[in-house]
Amino acid sequence: GDEIIPRLYMAHILLIPALILGLIGAHMLLLIYHKHTQWPGPGRTEKNVVGYPMLPVYAAKAGGFFFVVFGFTALMGALIQINPVWAYGPYNPSEVTAGSQPDWYMGFSEGMVRLMPNWESTFFNYTWSWNVVIPGMGGLGLVFTSLAIWPFLEKWVTGDNREHHLLERPRNAPTRTALGVAAMTAYGVGWIAGGNDIIATKFHMDIYAITWVLRFGFFIFPVIAFLITKRICIGLQRADANRILHGYETGVLERTPDGGYSERHAPLPAAEQYTLTAHERVPALEAPVTTDANGVDAPHGRKEKLRAKVREYWNRDTLDKPTVEDVHHAEEHLGDHDGHPIALGEDFQGVSETGIPKQH
Repeated sequence: GDEIIPRLYMAHILLIPALILGLIGAHMLLLIYHKHTQWPGPGRTEKNVVGYPMLPVYAAKAGGFFFVVFGFTALMGALIQINPVWAYGPYNPSEVTAGSQPDWYMGFSEGMVRLMPNWESTFFNYTWSWNVVIPGMGGLGLVFTSLAIWPFLEKWVTGDNREHHLLERPRNAPTRTALGVAAMTAYGVGWIAGGNDIIATKFHMDIYAITWVLRFGFFIFPVIAFLITKRICIGLQRADANRILHGYETGVLERTPDGGYSERHAPLPAAEQYTLTAHERVPALEAPVTTDANGVDAPHGRKEKLRAKVREYWNRDTLDKPTVEDVHHAEEHLGDHDGHPIALGEDFQGVSETGIPKQH
């Protein structure tokens, strides 16, 4: 212990940061090669980049951010005292103060260790502490392995092997977004569990009750988060479709011959319509091919059946965007309401309290 910990400490403060700097440099080179991703909009495709140039706009921004960060770190180094030697003595990496908590990137693994039941086994005169091996190695391995294989898994499910540079709004991929929120929820539960002792001390709660709630919550909360997030995404899809087909509220009230009142709507600007409909349509489901032309079972028939079921669930409840005919019909309806055309420009944003149109 006395020999290993100081060496790991040197790797922690010197070797690993140097490796991170090298990876940052490699990331910048890949960024130049692959170009930026961008949100969809008029004139933006998978083959171009629309926006400000690196020089002078982004160079000036990056330089400004650098000097702001440098100034804050300089002030922190000059004015903030951390672990004074005269109060705590020389630093020893093998000594840990009571109540210390792991860094944010290790809080999940610490919490998983605390949530894991005290399982131990004895094999060949050795004690195997599963309460450390499973959450420590298994938890971290599951997180990083999932992040690494997710793009390939989604490509297998959707069958999309194309190269993409246009970003997709989270609401237009509800299953992917819901799975991401569920994973974040599980990560957050583990993160909270990493400080269960501090929570119990500061809020005067039972640490065992906190641990048991988080044990069940690790499996229950992500499911709840998945269901809620998917419904929110589908609701936002319907809201976008409603804005495209029915326009936006102008603030102009109309009175009908029978005495009723309704608010007049106007079509969205063309650029906003393009942005809301830039995503691709939901692909049609195809029956999996389980036999060849001679009726013989295909070698990958079971895999294709599984893939078809997963793909069907992946696109389930996803609302398709309006067709071109739907948009044209909506524009005709909004542009001529009861024979009275709406003389509103694309920059019309409703009316003020005095009835004067508000512009951008």
